[in-house]
Amino acid sequence: MPSVVRSLLLLALAALSASASPHDLHDHDHAAPRALPGRWYHHEDHPAYALFRRGDTDGATYPAVGSPEWSAGYPDTDVTKGTPQAWIDALNAAVKAGKVPNIPVATSTGGNPTYPQGFDPNGPEVCSATYKCRNKEDLWDAPDGVFGSSFDDGPLPTSMPLYEFLKQNNVITTHFMIGSNILWNADAFTYAFETLESDIAVHTWTHPYMTTLSNEQVIGELGWTMELIHNSTGGRLPKYWRPPYGDSDERVRAIAKEVFGLTTVIWNQDTEDWSIGESTGTTRPKVDASLKEWITGPKSPGLIILEHELTNNTVGAFMQAFPLIAQNGWKFESVARLDGGSVYQNSDDDTDDVTPQAVGVFAAASPSPPASDASSTASSSSNSKPTGTGTVTSGSSSPVSTGSTANPSATGAAQDHKNGAMSRFGSPMSWHSAALATSLSVLAAAFALS
Repeated sequence: MPSVVRSLLLLALAALSASASPHDLHDHDHAAPRALPGRWYHHEDHPAYALFRRGDTDGATYPAVGSPEWSAGYPDTDVTKGTPQAWIDALNAAVKAGKVPNIPVATSTGGNPTYPQGFDPNGPEVCSATYKCRNKEDLWDAPDGVFGSSFDDGPLPTSMPLYEFLKQNNVITTHFMIGSNILWNADAFTYAFETLESDIAVHTWTHPYMTTLSNEQVIGELGWTMELIHNSTGGRLPKYWRPPYGDSDERVRAIAKEVFGLTTVIWNQDTEDWSIGESTGTTRPKVDASLKEWITGPKSPGLIILEHELTNNTVGAFMQAFPLIAQNGWKFESVARLDGGSVYQNSDDDTDDVTPQAVGVFAAASPSPPASDASSTASSSSNSKPTGTGTVTSGSSSPVSTGSTANPSATGAAQDHKNGAMSRFGSPMSWHSAALATSLSVLAAAFALS
């Protein structure tokens, strides 16, 4: 062995020995448990964490999906209960800036919502998607020749046959999920996100007619669903939402976009599969026939068909029609990928790195503060500019808490977390981390020379 290699190896061993020296800085338990613990990976302050951490989270520590800590603090049906102040500030700032039209709240007695006299649902002031008024920023059509796939109302127990079918056929779709359904079906949600790597989007918290809600209720329906998805996907912020019943207008659309950065998605064909089995609803043969007609028909514009993972019949209709998509020359694509961009606001997809952001606050209009200035976080004043990012509860056991805010600096500084975790970007390494890094560098040089 050349003398220079021997010297480098001796130096590496010395560095490793120094890094392993006893000290009192450990804050984790060395006792070997009898079974695998819930947190099986290294703590974030462990020197190996920076070397082997997963690359698909924002660096925050979130409660395990399905755990009591994960589900704590979310509303039942009253979505205005415990609303984080940052969301209210963001809404007020958008209203003050004239970005949210002052349209009257619609009313409904079970049918399509209606507006007071003088407000035309098809006019530019209201432009109700329920009445098929198209805002150019909404997504209604897929590109020519593309079958834009998505499903509403999950996750549910009836979702699993669909998920297994998607897995078998190696395709990804967009799931517009109801927030409260995620709470009740954590395993199905985890399968969709982690196993299928499908795209997760927002379908509100309780599935209401959105135009019949106050501004504060709209905030709650969208915000709580976004936050639950954010805290269950390693910090990803959904980019798309679909209004239940397709019920949106210029006011609701503006709140979704200006406060939460959400793009509204509708559809250009409706199976009405949700009504199968109801006395005045459609039938499975009719749904099958409609799907066949559209898939074998013209390819301009491309298809965005309203389908649901709601019952065995709604799922079964899609499964039966699926072979026709390829047979008729369609390109199968998830709706969230139709624009060719990222699936989430802060991540390309379910596995790519996540830029730390949070839910529903305005970034400061002035230049971003340095990453080291922990007190200079995003402003939520009325003079702020909307960006669709904001304050959230990452790492907290209670999602209502807003005490831990993201620092949206230009360098991408990570959040501070309750476990004293090392910052993902820019924070100094501890002395034992530095020693280990040095030793590994020396070893690499030694082997390169050997």
